[in-house]
Amino acid sequence: MGLQSPAPIQGGEKKRFLRKRADPFSIIARIKLWPSRKGILHGVRSIKRDGNVMTVITHCNQKTRVRCSKNGRVARWIRNKWYEKACKECRVPRWKLQKYSQTSFIKGNKEKKYARHSRVFGHAETTTS
Repeated sequence: MGLQSPAPIQGGEKKRFLRKRADPFSIIARIKLWPSRKGILHGVRSIKRDGNVMTVITHCNQKTRVRCSKNGRVARWIRNKWYEKACKECRVPRWKLQKYSQTSFIKGNKEKKYARHSRVFGHAETTTS
């Protein structure tokens, strides 16, 4: 199976950012897309959380129960945007696939990270006279 991330879409639309290590439940609830094990990207009709388990119902009436794991298959596939094709029964619109391909998953605010690091080790604002 040749899973590939989609080609970037040309255009003047701005990029969207989501936290890289966010809970997969919150990411799926926000983007409403579900990658199956076969590489098919489904549209999500509803998603429910019961403790550490989430139940996803797609538009093609597939019901899936999986654990919420930040390092699991679903979280990795969503972050890396791996899918082979979109589900024909779910009829995922082209604009949603374009929006998904333009979304970037970032680790966090780098400026804050480096500022905190420099304060801890005393590298910030040192002046020599």
